[in-house]
Amino acid sequence: MPLDTLGLGALTTAIADGELSSVEAVGAALDRIDASQDTLNAFRVVRRDEALAEAETADRRRADGARAPLLGVPVAIKDDTDLTGTPTAFGCGGSFPVRTADAEVARRLRAAGAVIVGKANTCELGQWPFTDGAAFGYTRNPWHREHTPGGSSGGSAAAVAAGLVPAAIGSDGAGSVRIPASWTNLVGIKPQRGRISTWPDAEAFHGITVHGPLARTVADAALLLDLAAGNHVGDRHRPPTLRLREAVGRDPGRLRVAIALDPPFMAVPVELDAQVAAGVTRIADALRGLGHEVEVAELPYPKTMGAAFLPRATSGVADWLAGMPRTTQVDPRTRSNARTGRLLSGPILRAARRAEAPIARRVGRIFGDASGTRGNGGSYDVVLTPTTATPPPPVRAMDGLGPVDTDRLIIGACPYTWPWNLLGWPGVNVPAGFTDTGLPIGAQLLGPANSEVRLVALAAQLETELRWAEQRPEPWWATAER
Repeated sequence: MPLDTLGLGALTTAIADGELSSVEAVGAALDRIDASQDTLNAFRVVRRDEALAEAETADRRRADGARAPLLGVPVAIKDDTDLTGTPTAFGCGGSFPVRTADAEVARRLRAAGAVIVGKANTCELGQWPFTDGAAFGYTRNPWHREHTPGGSSGGSAAAVAAGLVPAAIGSDGAGSVRIPASWTNLVGIKPQRGRISTWPDAEAFHGITVHGPLARTVADAALLLDLAAGNHVGDRHRPPTLRLREAVGRDPGRLRVAIALDPPFMAVPVELDAQVAAGVTRIADALRGLGHEVEVAELPYPKTMGAAFLPRATSGVADWLAGMPRTTQVDPRTRSNARTGRLLSGPILRAARRAEAPIARRVGRIFGDASGTRGNGGSYDVVLTPTTATPPPPVRAMDGLGPVDTDRLIIGACPYTWPWNLLGWPGVNVPAGFTDTGLPIGAQLLGPANSEVRLVALAAQLETELRWAEQRPEPWWATAER
């Protein structure tokens, strides 16, 4: 079987069983990355020499009897994550200092034996559901070169969907794992806030951003999440420990699922694309076929929710930009968002953070209460919504737009994911089929605090019926001209 078709679990087993060496697996991944870089453009940093040396070390360790969950397996991280010996540009232009310590998530992956082959592209400071920038160009969607893979973890998603690596880590501050997963036919998990450490930040973007895995199957995403999970002593958020691999294949029981197609109140009109709505309906029908009760419901989002989110997001942009070298080159829209963040910091930001608890209590009514304890009457176990309102837009859709028109574009395309970042609760994107022109679309399964086990069990149950991992894009990126 070609190595680019092997998922994380299968590749791990093949290396552990001696069917291939880590040098062979890592070398093949690097060759695929090199062959696609001028077309797909998924990576900002490629660690060929370092990764091959680490693969050789992994093979020697295995020969000496060492064992580790991902020993010698190639994976990728996002260009917002510190890795010793590499810069962290976070999508920006300019020269950046080489990092001298791993972020906690990278340290944990290495401790599990993984070989990090590179850092995948992201838009500037994770602000948009597109992955392009003056510093690196356009990252393209493996399913259609003229469309975006989404963002901001678009490089990670493109790398996995194209089979360059079996799985990757992204980050999600307003949907930045779930959106590109939706637009590339992948599973993307946004875990509970604090499930994966954001250290060297005690929290990221004032608590709205988390790391999460992207993979072709639920089992692979759960495996990577389990191995990346855990806390640094300096973390602000420390949820209870969960083992998600054990949820794969577990019967979730008969669940009550609320299907909610209306987005939260937005400042601009939002129209749900008919083919996206049909994809979500397919997921709802599959859930009914599995014996779950699915009902149309309205999420109790307060109209003030956006006002509680915006200061945290834009202040995070301002913080990141302030911590970068003075010579950093960014888009004027980035500087505009940073100015907004500075205006909204201080008392406004503190008020926005205080608003989280009452908002959580209100939204949590759909589950019984904000803690996730299911009550009586009309409460649900899981919420099903679209992940995005549209299929993946053209790769150049943001070109030439000012700040206001850019905001209108991204709100119109992606109004569904950000509330769960404000709440800090988990969500899972599951593939929901394709448009008439072959573009992937997705749906998200959402739950209350610490509900990943239920969401993963349900997503895995869906996967056994829908078999989305069997669908792969044609590899245009190895032959097409950019």
